[in-house]
Amino acid sequence: MRFTFVAGMLLLVVFELANVYLIMPMPGAQRMRSLELAYLLYSWRWAARAIAAMLVLSGLRYTWAGGPRRRGLMAISVLAAGAISYQVNFVMSAEAMFRQPTVVTMATPPTNSVALDRLVVGVEVNGEARAYPLQFIGYHHQVRDAIGGREVLVTYCTVCRTGRVFDPTVDGVTERFRLVGMDQFNAMLEDRTTGSWWRQANGEAVAGPRSGTVLVELPSRQLTLRQWLALYPASQIMQGDPLFTAEYAQDYAYERGTSRSRLTGTDPRSWEDKSWVVGLKMGRATRAYDWNQLLQAGAINDTLDGRPVLLVVAADSASFYAFVRHSADARFVVDGDSIRTNDRAYAFNGKGPTGALQAMVASQEFWHSWRTFNPGTTRHE
Repeated sequence: MRFTFVAGMLLLVVFELANVYLIMPMPGAQRMRSLELAYLLYSWRWAARAIAAMLVLSGLRYTWAGGPRRRGLMAISVLAAGAISYQVNFVMSAEAMFRQPTVVTMATPPTNSVALDRLVVGVEVNGEARAYPLQFIGYHHQVRDAIGGREVLVTYCTVCRTGRVFDPTVDGVTERFRLVGMDQFNAMLEDRTTGSWWRQANGEAVAGPRSGTVLVELPSRQLTLRQWLALYPASQIMQGDPLFTAEYAQDYAYERGTSRSRLTGTDPRSWEDKSWVVGLKMGRATRAYDWNQLLQAGAINDTLDGRPVLLVVAADSASFYAFVRHSADARFVVDGDSIRTNDRAYAFNGKGPTGALQAMVASQEFWHSWRTFNPGTTRHE
């Protein structure tokens, strides 16, 4: 009985610290392949706490009988363990640090209060368009909404710079999610029904009973609000929840890449971990395009999986678009507010006088994120 109290307290403290260390951006944690261990610890958290409590209780009488000095140390250790447990579960947890909006408020362009040069993730479903500013969803990480009669899950991870929109339907039922932590520097969501963990970068369940299940991703675009409204003038725009005004990004450092924060800052060079790339997928092929090169060229004509593709950036140096070219011989350039090839001109929504270019989903993110979650990717040189 001499050591059971100490063993129980140590087990509780070590377990609580390990439980948060493996799924948060702690030094070295996100570069470890520890997802299975993290999920195992998390799944058995209540059993581990019960064992620790039994050890503590079994040694409590012996410790208490050891005199005033031992009683004082016992009180200090209990207070320390309680403080650590509280910090880990109620202060340092991802869900506590990045809370959900209490209400999702939408505004029409005349009543909108979001600056037109802020970046948004834009979504159009069944003829209805909505825009979600990064300054809001970057804090919340996930926002539930309904567009065009369809439930959507709008997600964003600032550490990966990935914006994704998913259909939250799983096994025919609309699922609820909460932010549980991160793995490989990417946000992870936990579903309410089974406790499975889902990766934000691709909507795949990576731990738990639903492992291998993938959410249906809905096409979305990242661009300035001004560009989005040029494409969808009647679009509604998400407004910030007044409860989180202090948490929302007030400046443009993250959006414009001037931040040098260790986790969310940008490396202005090319092909470094925190450099910006635009990723495209065609069939089984994936390719990353250097943002610096895209800015310099304005348009990149390429072939991916045997299909001619086009990547362009608007004059604001922030909004980008991807299309399938109608012909491998057609070479496009950006000309002001249009995309031109020979005698044809197209708007940035791909529409032209005699037809339209097929739009592609393009993703701007940090290079470390794209290559991690698209391991077979190639680089456009």
